[in-house]
Amino acid sequence: MAPERLGFFARLWMAFILPWRLIFDGALAARVSAAAAGEALPAPEPAPDGLPADIEREVTPLPEPEVDDTEAEAVEDAGPDPTPALQLLAILQREGRFIDFLQEDVSAAGDADVGAAARVVHEGCKRALERYLSVEPVRSEAEGCRVTLDPGFDAARNQVTGNVVGEPPFTGELVHPGWKATALTLPTTTAGHDASILAPAEIEL
Repeated sequence: MAPERLGFFARLWMAFILPWRLIFDGALAARVSAAAAGEALPAPEPAPDGLPADIEREVTPLPEPEVDDTEAEAVEDAGPDPTPALQLLAILQREGRFIDFLQEDVSAAGDADVGAAARVVHEGCKRALERYLSVEPVRSEAEGCRVTLDPGFDAARNQVTGNVVGEPPFTGELVHPGWKATALTLPTTTAGHDASILAPAEIEL
């Protein structure tokens, strides 16, 4: 049975949130690429630290405390540190009210109202990205160019869509050059900082 088509606002939500998931989750990007190519989905593999290998991040060296085997196992089970992703989400909320926009029920709003709100979110989030995250296209060719994918091409960097038949090489039109993160510079957190607080409650006196 063919899946139902997503509505406009569902697609708008995915357009905002999915790029961030793809930037910070290499396994998800591989699964999306495989699904788009009609391949069997690979089993998800957690990233070692939740960020791509080519991301630059400031780290303050700390002395390694002595822990017993039980404590070491507990640390391994904790999974990747979510702090950088939560920091970036908090910045997008502060600069562009990103979370506020996604949490709003826009089903009854007109396209003009949604568009006006999206413009404010766009301006703030763009400003935040320019300040903290550096990105560049995955491919250097212009949109609309004919490109060829040789056997062994990187499926995480090149998503094949359309009528995919046979084995590479594949030749097709570049619909979107893609994006990759080249540097991430986040503010240094202070001791006791709770990264789960994406925006504090505001109380006016």
